Amino acid sequence: MDYYKILGVERTASTDDIKKAYRRLARKYHPDLNPHNKEAEQRFKEINEANEVLSDAGSRTKYDKYGDQWKHADQIEEARRQQEAAGGGYAGGGFEGGSFEGFTGQEQDMRDIFGSMFGGSGSRVRYRGQDYQAELQLGLREAAVTEKRVLTVNGKQIRLTIPAGVDNGQTIRIKGHGGPGMNGGPAGDLLITFLVGEDPVFKRDGINLHQTVELPLYTAMLGGELTVPALDGHVKVTVKPETANGTVVRLKGKGFPVYKQEGKFGDLLITYAVKLPVHLTDKQRELFKQLAGT
Repeated sequence: MDYYKILGVERTASTDDIKKAYRRLARKYHPDLNPHNKEAEQRFKEINEANEVLSDAGSRTKYDKYGDQWKHADQIEEARRQQEAAGGGYAGGGFEGGSFEGFTGQEQDMRDIFGSMFGGSGSRVRYRGQDYQAELQLGLREAAVTEKRVLTVNGKQIRLTIPAGVDNGQTIRIKGHGGPGMNGGPAGDLLITFLVGEDPVFKRDGINLHQTVELPLYTAMLGGELTVPALDGHVKVTVKPETANGTVVRLKGKGFPVYKQEGKFGDLLITYAVKLPVHLTDKQRELFKQLAGT
């Protein structure tokens, strides 16, 4: 697989470009949005795999050099050194688009390379275990606090601390909790993708939160105080006289927590929706007529 093509980015793409491409594609092909769609499920797995490799500087460097054999970069480098020491004529090439280049004099497949490294045909190559994929659903308010969870993966319990501020579609890696290695190789990793649901009150935009609050007409005209919900309870806001419908007020530090930055929060943006009075009395109607100048 060409991880760059999977994410639809250039080989020169920045880390931010890769992150943005991953989030966009992860939402598009997520299994919850494509139930019973095997093609979308496979695409989602490829997208996660590509992101895990390209978002890590070390893995990306190895992939750029060795292509789909990047996991065996250390073995290949050791084989190269042994080839050079033995006068084998390794030309120093690498992988490009999944093909192996650089040997001169004769063709050698990967088994020959690893065989020379481990002492001939009687030796065995150690392979890293397969990575496991898992999903964990959280509500918006659950994602706003640090939580401890116990997950069961293949019969094993894993204690997991989820930092406050995780994003929808974000994936974390837990080392050594994937499939077992082969021939004494290390175990794979467990990749957990978080699915953060929507909230009936707040709409999330990165680290900021938005909500629409009804504002009584009289308060909008005359000013006053209003109590509005926030993630950590309720907060009182002062309404200026003659506040127009659709006015947006920003409450600093009352938004969503910043991931892995304890004590830092985004803002809460409140949009006022002026509520017109109903069931007016005759006296109230008369007063409105006076205001209207009729």
